[in-house]
Amino acid sequence: MSFKQWLAGIGLAAAIALPASAQQGPLVEAEWLAKNLQNPKVRVLEVSVDPGVYERGHVPGAVNVNWHTDLVDPVRRDIASPENFKKLIEKAGITKDTTVVLYGDNNNWFAAWGAWVFNVYGIDAKLLDGGRKYWEAKGLPLDSAVPSYQASKYDLPAANLSLRARLADVNKAVADKNATLVDIRSAAEYSGKIFAPEGVKELSVRAGHIPGAKNVTWSKAVDPATGKFLPKDQLAKLYASEGIDGSKPVITYCRIGERSSHTWFALAKILGFKNVKNYDGSWTEYGNTVGLPIANLSGTVWNGK
Repeated sequence: MSFKQWLAGIGLAAAIALPASAQQGPLVEAEWLAKNLQNPKVRVLEVSVDPGVYERGHVPGAVNVNWHTDLVDPVRRDIASPENFKKLIEKAGITKDTTVVLYGDNNNWFAAWGAWVFNVYGIDAKLLDGGRKYWEAKGLPLDSAVPSYQASKYDLPAANLSLRARLADVNKAVADKNATLVDIRSAAEYSGKIFAPEGVKELSVRAGHIPGAKNVTWSKAVDPATGKFLPKDQLAKLYASEGIDGSKPVITYCRIGERSSHTWFALAKILGFKNVKNYDGSWTEYGNTVGLPIANLSGTVWNGK
């Protein structure tokens, strides 16, 4: 079924869109978005991990964002430069009045990275709760057409560096215990049993975790059946069980900063913790840095030995 056929089938009353401002909070429900697909003040962007997912069918009107070319500076090992990020959002027709909604595969794994980058650059991007998984499970429309929007002009503010941790911040947290480090990788990565998930290319020569870091795997914040975030009270309980309650600054990290963006979103945007930074250098930077101590519970310290 095409998007136009679906739109006609849901009836005029259901298709009447609410104002973009009616969607409050950091998460967007699929049912609301389905009624606002033609709302000119809503712009949807897909940031997926697996290649070809967008091309096979996406939320109608969604702009395809390639995380490792559009959101990353591949030469500087950095997030996208202000100049390149500005080009991205202007090409998508985003203005100050636009409600920006990001979604993707793998329970919004890389979409959360996109949301973090957008927030660094002053755009309060929202996530489609449940991402592709929930959208497809509900039988909501998919389209293969690539949209084109009238380019906008956007006065981009300076990057909000309070959302980003650098290696010096992490070293200070280790030495002074002035912040809680949250390692959101799997238990096997955290313990040093494995260096990284199977098949990935970004590696550290050492396995283990940053000393003192707590391990709360990112996927624990998600309902496995729906791909949606757990209810707010359950999220709070999950993190509080590890002593993470917002009373102390938090730094999240993973391997290259993408999975930890998901936890950053849960803590900073959903739970509203006031001081949460994402360390996008993460284990590939820390674990490869000469002279820094690590914790390794499995004894696999150097090159798998």
